[in-house]
Amino acid sequence: MKYPQSAIEAKASLLMIDRPQLKNDRLLRALRREAVDRTPIWIMRQAGRYLPEYRATRARAGDFLTLCKTPELACEATLQPIQRFDLDAAILFSDILTIPDAMGLGLSINEGDGPRFARPLRSPNDIRKLGIPDPDIDLRYVLQAVRLIRAELAGRVPLIGFSGSPWTLATYMVEGGTSKDFMKIRSLMYANPESTHVLLTKLSHAVADYLNAQIAAGVDVVMIFDTWGGVLTARDYQTFSLRYMQKVLAGLKPHAERGAVPTVVFTKGGGQWLEAIAATGCDAIGVDWTTGIAEARRRIGSRCALQGNLDPAVLSASPARILEEVRSILAEFGAGSGHIFNLGHGIHPTTDPDRVAVLVDAVHDMSRAYHDDISNSQSATGTT
Repeated sequence: MKYPQSAIEAKASLLMIDRPQLKNDRLLRALRREAVDRTPIWIMRQAGRYLPEYRATRARAGDFLTLCKTPELACEATLQPIQRFDLDAAILFSDILTIPDAMGLGLSINEGDGPRFARPLRSPNDIRKLGIPDPDIDLRYVLQAVRLIRAELAGRVPLIGFSGSPWTLATYMVEGGTSKDFMKIRSLMYANPESTHVLLTKLSHAVADYLNAQIAAGVDVVMIFDTWGGVLTARDYQTFSLRYMQKVLAGLKPHAERGAVPTVVFTKGGGQWLEAIAATGCDAIGVDWTTGIAEARRRIGSRCALQGNLDPAVLSASPARILEEVRSILAEFGAGSGHIFNLGHGIHPTTDPDRVAVLVDAVHDMSRAYHDDISNSQSATGTT
């Protein structure tokens, strides 16, 4: 059943009056590099096509964007992996291209073809005319979904909100969709850097506003997905991607009751820039599978928590092979907190959910040995 907007808001407001304390705050403690009893785990794209229940919800919605823009369905999709697996966080079901869509570029998403914009940015004048969306109006459906999800979670696990990075959003807006070589955005960057900076400045304001609205609506963590920062040269990454993510982080406001909300920055293919990412002041860095977690920890030390970094293809292997890889990554990171176990990128749609269950249980079981002090303390007091 599709509820009217007023009913969604009323339901969320009613359920949020007495927001319960988190029953599982492992993720938040790990992000603060505080002691945990075991390594927390969540999975990028954990709500998605690999789950049969998601496919059923998607079929009811009719198309992907309707699913994203219907708060009760987005809530349903968000909760499905939490109901199936012993994960330590939920992540808002949405899409990174909600901001460009709200800017009027005419987004469509077709399975097999990926996202497409009917009105991509083709000139400096197109960029100048762009307005910055008001999240409370133009992205209201996302905030309604956040409130519903928080209410339905009832404190079970934290909720992660997110946005694409300014650079990643710009690539889609200029290319008009997905790309193999990013020639349009890279050509704009070199031929007209001034217009590129105007676009990225607008997007950094829009992303900060959007994430602040998600924080106000109730998310516990925010993550910036810099999916395409890795296509840039080292110099241009600093100038056109990292600089604007730092502007976003600087623009985030603490929640009135919960204070500063932890932040995660993930640049796919960004292992060579870990030190620079840490210098932004983020609380955690997402690491893909091309950089070893031991190397990342050696280079970053205690400046940030680290999130990652199992190759998603491992989940197509046998349970024994999955256990082997989990054991290896946990051993590479070593003892102590500050590690959030995750994939090095999103889960593949063909993944068997039973393999995900193997992964989640293995991380929890095997990681206890790396947190002996708190595990032994809790065993002595009878807590879990």
